[in-house]
Amino acid sequence: MDAFDFAFTSIDGRPMPLDAYRGKVLLVVNVASFCGLTPQYEGLETLSKQYRDQGLVVIGVPANDFGAQEPGTEAEIHSFCTTRFAVDFPMTSKVPVVGPAAHPFYERVVAELGADAAPKWNFHKYLVGRDGKVTSFGSRTAPDAPELLGAIEAALKG
Repeated sequence: MDAFDFAFTSIDGRPMPLDAYRGKVLLVVNVASFCGLTPQYEGLETLSKQYRDQGLVVIGVPANDFGAQEPGTEAEIHSFCTTRFAVDFPMTSKVPVVGPAAHPFYERVVAELGADAAPKWNFHKYLVGRDGKVTSFGSRTAPDAPELLGAIEAALKG
């Protein structure tokens, strides 16, 4: 799988092809504003700032698939993220990440990595290396977890 072959729409309605980030390392995270894990936004923003100059791009993917915890419009989601957590990393429009309507990026990840790699809840993380290969980290893996930080640092060096 080459994750850079997929595209989203940005939270403000513009095309957001992942190919625009080719050569970078991506951390793609399905996010939700009203989840017990929502404070992870703070850690994701920290990661974004800490590793941006080395080539990491955090991408938030709002999804309302788990507990209806992302019910708002794109404008409401964007406002919440920027005012509450000072998020300035790229965000996509709201899309399904599981089920028959799942965004093609998520469909392909599950097809390639297996059902265990499907998001089970909000804040599931996919680390995309510069080569487009994907590694999966569950929702409970905090943005500052040693295993995630080690994988990010290895991907940035690789």
